[in-house]
Amino acid sequence: MKTASTAIFPGTFDPITNGHIDLITRTALLFPRLIVAVAESPNKKTLFTLNERVELAENSLAHLANVEVIGYANLMADFAKAHQATVLVRGVRTTYDFEYERQLAEMNRSLKPDLDTIFLMPSLVTGFISSTIVKEVALHHGDISGLVPIHVKQALLKRVS
Repeated sequence: MKTASTAIFPGTFDPITNGHIDLITRTALLFPRLIVAVAESPNKKTLFTLNERVELAENSLAHLANVEVIGYANLMADFAKAHQATVLVRGVRTTYDFEYERQLAEMNRSLKPDLDTIFLMPSLVTGFISSTIVKEVALHHGDISGLVPIHVKQALLKRVS
């Protein structure tokens, strides 16, 4: 079996959370090169623009030397081909997440047969965190400290105020 040199961790990251950062940090230990692919996601109503989400992710992941953050708007299979990646890494918190991610993995493999998907479980400390929940808590003036990095907290509080 050939070892993958480049893996991709795709997502919308609206915004990036400490849960994402935990999974990305753990994934960065497994591959020589990791691309965090920030999806434009035109079908989702994102709070932050693609460029803003890329910048928030870059600032959050700057401590990881082998991680690169790239925004994209095309099919993941095409993005993976362009970056010579054969592995996608996805975090799954629930069976609902798994079912959805399994469908995406099968579609990606049908489009690019050498593209495998690896699923990681979140840590017990961050497993409950999602971007949707963080935005909801921030919108209702709840404390999001510990859920996102400080610069993300500041950007999010500014956006929802």
